[in-house]
Amino acid sequence: MSLNLNKKADRKRAYKDLIFSDHGFLRYKFSNHHEIGKEMYRENQPSPRRIQEWRERGIKTNINLRGKSDKGYYLLEKEACDQNAINMIDFRVYSRDVHSKETIVNAQKLFSEIEYPAIMHCKSGADRTGFMGVLYKHFHMNEPIEVAISQLSLKYLHIKQGKTGILDFFFLEYLLYSSQKEISFLNWVLDVYDPVELKVNFMKQWSGNPITELILRRE
Repeated sequence: MSLNLNKKADRKRAYKDLIFSDHGFLRYKFSNHHEIGKEMYRENQPSPRRIQEWRERGIKTNINLRGKSDKGYYLLEKEACDQNAINMIDFRVYSRDVHSKETIVNAQKLFSEIEYPAIMHCKSGADRTGFMGVLYKHFHMNEPIEVAISQLSLKYLHIKQGKTGILDFFFLEYLLYSSQKEISFLNWVLDVYDPVELKVNFMKQWSGNPITELILRRE
């Protein structure tokens, strides 16, 4: 049953979810904020107070990469965006799985349609935000994938040795293919990329990492 933020008890539960269940206490003084490009930024899950700061900085669009949810952290985020006249877009991507061709194409479309300045976030601001940061750099800023892939790095707390490394593997597979046959990234996605096959190949070479699988528990 969804929480009703107009009810005092439900609002209290929503904040409890944000702070404790969603580990908001770890983000109290740390937003993992970085500039991707002139009009795009990346962060971890925001609090209502952080969203108010976004408004003061002129942010027009918030891209939520975690997708819709009935949990408190999401409801508080949506309410804060509405109150601060920030358009919130739910665009779900994954940190430990492959993405469909449609998702990649829709990401390109999204970046061409939103109002800027904009910001995008996942839970930690490390993996899903890094994946979309690569796509933004390539599709919207025309950076080659071999340059844009730097959005997936330890600088942003991304750890490629865990299952989150499937995000790196996706782009590296394109770079390997394009080194042997000239092809654009988008054409590779549309004509060559097979999500199922790529995941099988990644798991064959993945040896496991307790940091991301047991300790950080990345979504």
